[in-house]
Amino acid sequence: MVAQRTCFISGLGAMGGALARGLTKAALLSPGHLLGYDPLVERAQALQNETGLVPVQGNRAGAEKADLILLAVKPNLVTQVLGEMGPALSQPKVVVSVAAGVPLSVMQAQVPPQTSVLRVMPNTPALVGAGAFALSAGGSVAPETVQLVKGILGTMGLVVEVAEDQMDAVTGLSGSGPAFAAVFIEAMADGGVRAGLPRGVALNLSAQTVLGAAKMVLEGQYHPAALKDMVTSPGGTTAAGLEALENGGLRAAAFQAVVAAARRSKEMTEQAQAKEK
Repeated sequence: MVAQRTCFISGLGAMGGALARGLTKAALLSPGHLLGYDPLVERAQALQNETGLVPVQGNRAGAEKADLILLAVKPNLVTQVLGEMGPALSQPKVVVSVAAGVPLSVMQAQVPPQTSVLRVMPNTPALVGAGAFALSAGGSVAPETVQLVKGILGTMGLVVEVAEDQMDAVTGLSGSGPAFAAVFIEAMADGGVRAGLPRGVALNLSAQTVLGAAKMVLEGQYHPAALKDMVTSPGGTTAAGLEALENGGLRAAAFQAVVAAARRSKEMTEQAQAKEK
């Protein structure tokens, strides 16, 4: 049961804050069982007021009191934070990192063998409970531990389990994808303004349209091609718009954006591995 555990979040910025809010909203932990640390005291105090999170004085203090540790720090700080936890990890713990580009092998080298290490790639829509999370677990992690972490992340969106060698592709798609979607939403809104709509109306209609199409794919199980055909009539307005998108190279550009982001993620992963050797 998650409620019987004590969870410590290291790093209370955007993603750490989202984790705290998600755990609190879902009532997954008993009162007083959610701990957190951030060098910016104001962040911890704000989350204490909002969620009931209990601030602690440092990473080691939090790790000593918790059996589930969520690392929501910058990638370059992961090994430093694990080092600060030090002896606190001598007892069996579960460590979950949401830092991009830091492989399981790098983290496992910093912790005792009895520590279960999992790697998660989140994305920013987790801030509004609509995130996409990809999870990869070390070979020694028990299935029930994987299910526990999936349950926690599931309070903030969709969770899938992938092999670690697929994490760079996940980073390129769902990790970077919100930025790509934001550009598309903005571009459609700009088109609406050009066609005569007020800026606020155009932006709201654009964002809601993208949200609705996504929900039809996820909840209605419509293939994107079928969804496109539902809206397109011969010689109609949508057909004219689709022709403009194809002529502008939207499909190829979106394809290449994901591939380029995934390639960069792989480079960052290789750099992290090289630094530890």
